[in-house]
Amino acid sequence: MILRKHTKVTNEIKYNRNLFSFFCLLFACTEALALYTQTFLIAIIPFFVLACYAAWQYRFAAFLILLFSISFSIEYQFSSSLGTDIPDEPLMLLVSFIFLAYWLYQPSVFSKKMWQHPILLLLLLCIGWSVIATLFSSHTLISFKYLLAKSWYIGAFLMAPLILFKNEKNIRRATASLTVGIVAAAFIALARHYPYQFRFAYINDALQPFFRNHVNYAALLVCAAPLLLGCFQLSKTKKQKSLICIGFVIVFAALFFSYSRGAWLALLFGVISYGLIKKKLLFAAYITAILIVLASVFWLRQNDHYLKFSNDFKTTIFHKNFSEHLIATYKLKDVSTAERFFRWVAGARMIKDNAAVGFGPGTFYYHYKSYGLPAFKTWVSDNEDHSTVHNYFLLTAIEQGIPGLIFLLLLFGCLLYYAQYLYHRTNILFYKTTSIITGILVVMILTLNLLSDLIETDKIGSIFFLSMAVLMATDINTQKQPTSDFSPHM
Repeated sequence: MILRKHTKVTNEIKYNRNLFSFFCLLFACTEALALYTQTFLIAIIPFFVLACYAAWQYRFAAFLILLFSISFSIEYQFSSSLGTDIPDEPLMLLVSFIFLAYWLYQPSVFSKKMWQHPILLLLLLCIGWSVIATLFSSHTLISFKYLLAKSWYIGAFLMAPLILFKNEKNIRRATASLTVGIVAAAFIALARHYPYQFRFAYINDALQPFFRNHVNYAALLVCAAPLLLGCFQLSKTKKQKSLICIGFVIVFAALFFSYSRGAWLALLFGVISYGLIKKKLLFAAYITAILIVLASVFWLRQNDHYLKFSNDFKTTIFHKNFSEHLIATYKLKDVSTAERFFRWVAGARMIKDNAAVGFGPGTFYYHYKSYGLPAFKTWVSDNEDHSTVHNYFLLTAIEQGIPGLIFLLLLFGCLLYYAQYLYHRTNILFYKTTSIITGILVVMILTLNLLSDLIETDKIGSIFFLSMAVLMATDINTQKQPTSDFSPHM
């Protein structure tokens, strides 16, 4: 027995020495090569290898760090056409690479139930159609970049959690890491906003460098609300409940001073969805909403009714006072609202021209201006920020055609259905809470993306894919539990 232990310790010492020697040799060689060639990017290689090794050894820790970093990522532009979010996008690549390698090393970590799950199958269908749309894209390289970015989102926020979320403890720790990061970012933003007396005109200044604007910031805040609610419902001690209540105060104060109309709307629909899930009406409400939207689109097209929403170029401006901002929104004289109409009309006309496969992922900006109508033009229609149509569903139809939109709607419908179904199927409090909280998150994300395209951003896109993973994990982890007469088959 003693001899075995001695042999094991000796082998570990040998392994560590060899590993240390390898890293020293790698460092020396790469640094020398970098100096000789004057290509200093080579010097990063040993640090990358070391990061990969550390992430491999501590996979779950790497994943938790990624979740925490989402709230603190900074946009960095290498050039006019190449940019990234630091540190979360490099961490996404690292986590994706590590868990892909882990899956190849141990294929059994991905069960047959995972591969056959309707949520994953619909997601793969969406991705598959994106590939087809890319093949017919007007800007193939741009569309290929879109697919590449999408791949590491799926790797980091779907594949990795599906491997990790096989027990309650890991889901709890991941939720805590994400939520603590959001609350901390909200606290910092409030502290930076305080010297400006929390005025609307200075909100974007207070959010730098972690958030592009108050819309992205508020969207992340509103997603924190159901996460905190779930943590509160599952907390076991008064200390935990007290800390969560402090988190609630920080998040709602930050949300109030974010001055984002879309986030407040998302919060309202999130509250409504809570009741709809409990009454088994969420999926029915989703179908009804789609039918209402289709009827509205048909009415707007009849006799050119949409022209009634054109703006007055001279009076439609940006208001720095928030009360004036709200009044202008109500009267359809706010520049951000009016600009949305300009792009929505342009987008609808683009769909008419290429309804089958669209113009290609990521290509909206390069085409829409020629489809815009002068009657809807605003002061910001030059679009120096290269922003898109401000409606993710419309954007999908423009860039990937009507089939792409249908697949996306099916995916959202499947997520909402499973959130409702799992809540009523399981009797386990943790997974019951997880199901309803995830359903609320999906509804909020859906609402936010009616007025934006935030799924394409690191802060909301990550939560969207995590929601898929949580619902799939909940379904698989609770399949042995007694079920009700609420059938999972649509």
